[in-house]
Amino acid sequence: MDVQTAIKGRRSIRRFKPLSIEPEKIEALKDALIWAPSAGNLQSRRFYFVYNEEVKRKLAEEALRQGFIHKAPLVIVGCADLTIEDYYRERGVYLYCIEDVSCSIQNMMLAAYGMGLGSVWTGAFDEEGVARVLNLPGYLRPLAIVPVGYPDENPAPPKRVSDKDAVVEIR
Repeated sequence: MDVQTAIKGRRSIRRFKPLSIEPEKIEALKDALIWAPSAGNLQSRRFYFVYNEEVKRKLAEEALRQGFIHKAPLVIVGCADLTIEDYYRERGVYLYCIEDVSCSIQNMMLAAYGMGLGSVWTGAFDEEGVARVLNLPGYLRPLAIVPVGYPDENPAPPKRVSDKDAVVEIR
């Protein structure tokens, strides 16, 4: 699948079939995460792959009780590594590590779609609660919860703004 097809075809999936994800696909998801660009190539991000049912339920609770989270066979939690501050001061903490995680998650979601998997970026959650559930060290900040699995729905494409509304060209 070419990249443009994946970009335009990927959808936010909140209903998953009760099927496990093959190990080779899990490894491909990991590769997609770690091969994303990062500020200064510091790779200030960490990812938790959660398969445990009880932990997934707790994450769903901390995510405003969004039940679809625990129904996915895999839940990935993307965390910013705040030790980037040692290199990039405040801008590293408030921008660069967030960009690093964001690039990785987008890579992974496109790779997932290319392999027939679905995912959804979930940002509505209690950060302290998620950190507690995963027993995160203080230098990791959870930024995204991404359930992944085989889709059990096929949503229509959402309406997009025109390029004239989103892009300013300066020549």
